[in-house]
Amino acid sequence: MVNTIEIDNPEYILATSGESFHWARRFLGNKMGHDAARLYSFCRVLDDMADGDIENGPEHLSIIQSRLKQGEWGEHPLLDQFSDMVEEYGLSTNVVSSLVEGLLDDQAPEVLISDEEDLIQYAYKVAGTVGLLMCDVLNTDEPRAKPHAIDLGIGMQLTNIARDVLEDAKMGRRYLPGTWVNNMTPTQIIEAAKNPQSHEALLITDAVQRLLWLAERYYASGRTGLSYLPPRAHFSIGVAAKVYRQIGIQILRSKHSWHGPRQVTSKVSKILCTIRATMSLFRRFPHPRKPHNKHLHTSIVSYKNQGGTWG
Repeated sequence: MVNTIEIDNPEYILATSGESFHWARRFLGNKMGHDAARLYSFCRVLDDMADGDIENGPEHLSIIQSRLKQGEWGEHPLLDQFSDMVEEYGLSTNVVSSLVEGLLDDQAPEVLISDEEDLIQYAYKVAGTVGLLMCDVLNTDEPRAKPHAIDLGIGMQLTNIARDVLEDAKMGRRYLPGTWVNNMTPTQIIEAAKNPQSHEALLITDAVQRLLWLAERYYASGRTGLSYLPPRAHFSIGVAAKVYRQIGIQILRSKHSWHGPRQVTSKVSKILCTIRATMSLFRRFPHPRKPHNKHLHTSIVSYKNQGGTWG
């Protein structure tokens, strides 16, 4: 948990808050790895503001959003700390503004995602945007990488939602589309968890499985775009994707699904995912690349071109 706006050690924040990404970061090298850790820590602090782990966090988010909406990067301690990265990599204030918008959406007394379109829009704002920003930090100037980076972020966020159904419900949040679960409330989800064989609990189990199958479509697109990255970044992000996707696989295999212990990946699983990720390096050899599936972005066309042309 980050409890201050000052970020003196982004590597520590990554190590303690982003286990999967910390594992993958070691393959990036010093400069790229450190800057990726800085970007992660920036996004993590924004997330902690939204969750109330930082004093007056939502108020800070509103101030930051006001600055970004004006096209300004500064006049807030967090923005000031990262101004050098914005200048060095040309990070888009519009993309960061969309990220903050998604976090501000979580400030509603009760968060209720209505349908699949609403879900993908939310996932884009809180995670697809991070994919776009990471593209810049990983030194890729290939615009074709960006739609795939968005998709990888969305896939990871869908996995995250599947893992945290009960935890989110306890915070008054239901990210599973209402159209999938008969518009159950967070309170009803909590009650359903007490009886895993009830109709309501099985409905949520089916929705989680559906969510993870949807994530697979975005992961597949994300993997396609890895070869547009520099070699080290290709391997590192491939490892991160494998490790995070493994969480979803474990949820599907678990007898307890969404209502049991929170799924984490073991060190052995991480090593196996790392070995499997080496296979993705064959994508670097010349071969016909499929164009990006634009249907994956039907729900987010209004955000197009925020971080350069992306599809």
